[in-house]
Amino acid sequence: MTPDYRQEDLTRTVAFAIEEDVRDGDITADLIPPGNTAKARVITREHATLCGVEWVNEVFRQIDPSVAITWHAQDGDRVKPDQVLFELEGKARSLLTGERCALNFLQTLSGTATVCRKYADMVEGTGVKLLDTRKTLPGLRTAQKYAVTCGGCFNHRVGLYDAFLIKENHIAACGGIAEAVQTARQNAPGKPVEVEVEDFVELQQALAAGADIIMLDDFSVADMRKAVELTAGRAKLEASGGVTDETLRQIAETGVDYISIGGLTKHCRAVDLSMRLS
Repeated sequence: MTPDYRQEDLTRTVAFAIEEDVRDGDITADLIPPGNTAKARVITREHATLCGVEWVNEVFRQIDPSVAITWHAQDGDRVKPDQVLFELEGKARSLLTGERCALNFLQTLSGTATVCRKYADMVEGTGVKLLDTRKTLPGLRTAQKYAVTCGGCFNHRVGLYDAFLIKENHIAACGGIAEAVQTARQNAPGKPVEVEVEDFVELQQALAAGADIIMLDDFSVADMRKAVELTAGRAKLEASGGVTDETLRQIAETGVDYISIGGLTKHCRAVDLSMRLS
C-alpha cells in the first residue's frame, strides 16, 4: 500500500456500498438454503491493470468473514482476458450477496489503474511524473488516488487541505501572486505552495514570490520549453491543459517536472469482470 491508501476511508466506503445494495436483506440470496456452500471464480474479460484487492477483501469481511478468498493477481499487475483474478469459497448466500459490491469496486479501480498505465507507458523514459487531480468520483477520492499509483502515475494534492493551489480567482481575490503566496506561507508554514500562471509575466511573479511549484496553464509546447529555461530549477513546473494522446509525449519532453491530467480519474471505464459459481 502507498501513503495515499486510507483504511478508514475504505472501511467506511465499503460499509456504505453494502448498505446501499443490501439494506434489510438480500431477498434473492435468501432463496438458497442457509447451509449451502459454493465456490466461485472471478475473471477479467479484457486486458487491464488490476486494482482493488483490499476493497474486495473488505466487502466479504463485512458480509461474512468466514468466506475464503484466494488471489491469483495483485494490485498493479497487468492481467489478460479470461485470467482468473481470485477464487471464493463459503456460504452461497454470502458469495452472491457480496458479488456486485465487490466487483463494482474492483472494476472501477482497475479501470482507473488501466487508464493510468496507458499514460505512464506513453511517457516512459522522459522522467516526467503524471499527476492526477481532484476530479474523482465522490466518496472514492483516496481509492482512486491509490489506483492512480497502481497504474504507474502519481498523486497531486488529496484535497483542499494538504497543499495550496493558487489559481486565477484566488490571485484576483488576494490582490496578486506575491500577496497570495505570502499569506499562504503565514497561514500554513511547510505546506506546498503551487501557483497557476497564464503567461511569462505571471511566471516571473510566481518565481519572485518563491512558489514551490508553478502550473503552466495552457502554455504551448514551445512556451513550456522557454519556461523550463527561464525557471532554471528555481521551482518545479507542472503542465496543465491541452494534454491529449497526441501532445502528451511532446509535453513530457519539454523538461517540465509534472503533467496533470484530469482524465486519469474522470475518464476511466470500468473493466469487464465476471463471477461464476461452481
